Amino acid sequence: MRPALALLALVAAAPLGAEPRFAPVPGPVADHVYAGGWEHFVGGGVSVLDCNGDIRPDLVLAGGENPARLMVNRGEMAFMSQPLPGPDGPLTGVTGTYPIDLDADGTLDLFVMRAGPNRALRGLGDCRFEPATTALGLPDGGKAWTTAFSAWWAPDASRPTLAVGNYVDRADPDGPFGACDGNEILTPGPDGWHARPLTPGYCPLSMLAAHDARGRMTLRLSNDRHYYIRDGAEQLWDIATQRFLGPQDGYDPPMLWGMGIAARDLDRDGRDEVMLTSMGDQNLRLARQDGYVTAPFAMGTTAQRPHTGDDGRPSTGWHAQFGDVNNDGRADLFIAKGNVDQMPGMAMQDPNSLLMQEPDGTFAERSVPAGVASPARGRGAALADLDGDGRLDLVVVNRRAGAEIYRNVTPGAGNWLGVTLRQPGGNARAVGARVRVRGEGWSEEQEISIGGGHAGGIAGPLHFGLGKVAAVEVTVTWPDGMVTRHAPEGVNRQVTLRR
Repeated sequence: MRPALALLALVAAAPLGAEPRFAPVPGPVADHVYAGGWEHFVGGGVSVLDCNGDIRPDLVLAGGENPARLMVNRGEMAFMSQPLPGPDGPLTGVTGTYPIDLDADGTLDLFVMRAGPNRALRGLGDCRFEPATTALGLPDGGKAWTTAFSAWWAPDASRPTLAVGNYVDRADPDGPFGACDGNEILTPGPDGWHARPLTPGYCPLSMLAAHDARGRMTLRLSNDRHYYIRDGAEQLWDIATQRFLGPQDGYDPPMLWGMGIAARDLDRDGRDEVMLTSMGDQNLRLARQDGYVTAPFAMGTTAQRPHTGDDGRPSTGWHAQFGDVNNDGRADLFIAKGNVDQMPGMAMQDPNSLLMQEPDGTFAERSVPAGVASPARGRGAALADLDGDGRLDLVVVNRRAGAEIYRNVTPGAGNWLGVTLRQPGGNARAVGARVRVRGEGWSEEQEISIGGGHAGGIAGPLHFGLGKVAAVEVTVTWPDGMVTRHAPEGVNRQVTLRR
């Protein structure tokens, strides 16, 4: 068996899963539009967080030239819309947001990425937020065009280190081609955060700080080749040594029109595979002890052309996320797709992809029967259990079209478990921890991280589909390396594990 396909044997005995089904939901989410000119060809993220402690996930939708919106979850997929507050009224120019506890007070805040000064919104509870960029001592990036973000906690730090990725330098008179702006690392100190450059910059559209194939915390940058043209590639920045990895480290970076990042351990070896979306081929990188290899075409993850209609031009992938949408114990993959605007070399009718993982470890397109093959210009997205029934629902933000929200109504879905971690200190949500859930003949591992996707992230429980598994053990490797084991009573519920 070829090494790249070795993971297939690990799940070959698994039963077939239920066929996924989603139903569109009308309301204020579907009325929201991400709009704007060139500066909003990219971005358009959606974030998920529980901002009022009612165990119902709420949504934040980027608006571009329109105001960004907070959608408060009232239950049964009903949402109440309100604008995000800015210093002078509703906040516009937003490319995306990430929920994060910036001030270590236990309440989630929002880091807001913009075409223009970035903003920090301090969470006040009950889904109230206030502008707090200056009060927190957070550099706002000035006139930069921010399109990527990630964060992690250094050992014993009460506040996070932030990575901010900037796109094209709009002030460069020789741009836009070859005019990628520099990125920044924001390090916490007594009076706020100190910014230092992270260069060279190659126009990142996604960043993800997480454990790499070596088991070390690494910042991954997915960069848009459309603007760096020749002298650039995907980047890995080692967090401990604070340097970019290269061939001397066994890292051979691909060159992509990089849009989004998703990570999941597909072969149960404790190392996450990494999906990098792009124009044309979507690049799944299989993690090996000595680095990464590109997944073979036979795995079915390339999703390089539209799977409906007669437009044979290449697809444009944006947000990617792994999630077990039918709870059969195998992670599936959603990819939001859509032309940048009117790029003639790329497909105009470019439906989203829902790639269901089969028992042999390959992936098969199911978005049409599932009801999520929208041809709108998809950007950010999120798979999250919005109604508390244990099935992952779907939200997609579209450029110059209404957002889409779908309720997961898959009949015969398997068992599931939601896992939330809590620990003392500033990193209360245990960002950087890895959680492995085991049952008879089955296991899966996930990491808690901030970043990835395209312009938005999720702060909520890790969702594990269990198939027919009805009793589990949970092993947590906390951010400092301590390991604890837990035996939850029963499944089909949310559990909170406290250190």
